[in-house]
Amino acid sequence: MTTVSVKTKSSMSALSIVYCGMFAALMMIGANITTFVPFLVVGGVPITLQTFFAVLAGLLLGSRLGAISMTVYMIAGLAGAPIFAKFHGGFGAILLPTFGFIVSFILVAYVAGKIVEKNGSLRSYVVAGLVALVINYLIGTNWMYFAYKLWAAAPDAFSYGVAWLWMVPPLPKDILLSILAGIFGHRMYKVLRIRRTI
Repeated sequence: MTTVSVKTKSSMSALSIVYCGMFAALMMIGANITTFVPFLVVGGVPITLQTFFAVLAGLLLGSRLGAISMTVYMIAGLAGAPIFAKFHGGFGAILLPTFGFIVSFILVAYVAGKIVEKNGSLRSYVVAGLVALVINYLIGTNWMYFAYKLWAAAPDAFSYGVAWLWMVPPLPKDILLSILAGIFGHRMYKVLRIRRTI
């Protein structure tokens, strides 16, 4: 009688689930800072730490797990969990002008992770954070513009230029946080050695 030993990845899969859940929870915390500091809302756009955590998810977990963690966050919110900005939740959130930023977090984490998977230098981590930020702004701001034009009540004199002007106040903060995410992510990955596989 012969026995066959089978190696499983159950422990790694369980750890991956933990990491994805952890970053989904961090996104909820980052999304609701404006609840405690309500003046951090400009033109209906909440200034949050979501971009920072989305970038960090990709840098630490890699492209696939990072994207999955952001997808978990989005689906949980759409399912009704009050984890979006200002503790919003439910499928109706898809109609909010700012929902495009939530959608962008999936691609933000994926692209950031993909860049550092190819090159693990500190410079690549910082570049990954900044490239991911550009993606976040492109998707989120364009979604916001078309949302206001097509189904949301657009403010008076609202235009494509105005939509981008609204993004100027949070831009310096997001640039700084994206750079910090790159530096922090590089150091943390060297310490944790997270396996970027499912």
